Amino acid sequence: MKRIFMPMLLLMGLVAVFFQTSCQSENAKAEGEKETNFLVTSPLKKDTLLTKEYVSQIRSIRHIELRAQEKGYLQKIYVDEGQFVKEGQLLFQIMPNLYEAEQQRAQAEASFADIEYQNTKKLADSKVVAPNELAMAKAKLDKAKAELALTKVHLQFTEIRAPFSGIIDRFHVRPGSLVEEGELLTELSDNSKMWVYYNVPEAEYLDFQSQFKKESKTKVNLLMANNKLFEYPGVVETIEANFDNETGNIAFRATFPNNKGLLRHGETGNILMEVPMQNALLIPQKATYEVLEKKYVYVVDKNNVIRSKEVSIAAELPHIYVVQKGLAKDDKILLEGLRLVRENEKIHYKFVDPSSAMSQLELYAE
Repeated sequence: MKRIFMPMLLLMGLVAVFFQTSCQSENAKAEGEKETNFLVTSPLKKDTLLTKEYVSQIRSIRHIELRAQEKGYLQKIYVDEGQFVKEGQLLFQIMPNLYEAEQQRAQAEASFADIEYQNTKKLADSKVVAPNELAMAKAKLDKAKAELALTKVHLQFTEIRAPFSGIIDRFHVRPGSLVEEGELLTELSDNSKMWVYYNVPEAEYLDFQSQFKKESKTKVNLLMANNKLFEYPGVVETIEANFDNETGNIAFRATFPNNKGLLRHGETGNILMEVPMQNALLIPQKATYEVLEKKYVYVVDKNNVIRSKEVSIAAELPHIYVVQKGLAKDDKILLEGLRLVRENEKIHYKFVDPSSAMSQLELYAE
């Protein structure tokens, strides 16, 4: 009896193990089917604003070179590099001795000519000398006065003054230097406002002209080199007349207030310009993947089979891509779980309304 009872117990144990294993397999299969319930959405079609970025160069509204107008030794410098100066303030003094001497000589000659003229006039009034002699004396006096005025101008040129208020740049000379006429002394920048130049491609220029009214001025922002936005917005005031034939770009100029003097001539940055786009096709960035620098999405067909599809991106917003081509408004795209599926695989999915999907992506565009 013992020999018969033991095989029966063994058989019952095997059946129990098989039943338990089968149940676990069914549970795992059910869990696997549950995991394939992916989220799917469609592109959202709406009007939006694109923020386009352009490399820019920052320039003062007035930036000039200060040069010596007379030859001589630089006697004194009254300001320092980087100093703010006011209009008319004395900056440099070229040794004036020679020009002072010339002025004194011209003054003496003018006085002598005036005396001659007065004597000749008395004689002409008494009809002792001919009127021609009086005219010659008058011409000689006028010439002496002109030469005196010229020496005064030369003497004034020994003082270099600020033609407008601004910031002094680096000095190119030092006291005691012999400077030639026309030699560069320094530069002067008026930074009360700044002109920011940036280049726009021809296609974007045409879009800009068609979308913005000429009487309204477009506001732009400046992203500085430290990746922070300049606190004051600028206004696009000027577009240059001609395109660059080599690059196909045209230069825009935006004017920015610089009340705190933060911006300086020669800085760089990026202009951020908002451009309206009508009926833009928007998809979440997380719904895409990249292969060899190309963007793809998984499209779910009418049989619930997924297929990869290349898309062309027109612009990028925070967490969102603007699709240029490759998708239609009614296409269903895989929203999550892109790494869990394979090409031509049939899936179960739950459709998410495009507006609801976008609202969770911090969409800032209107």
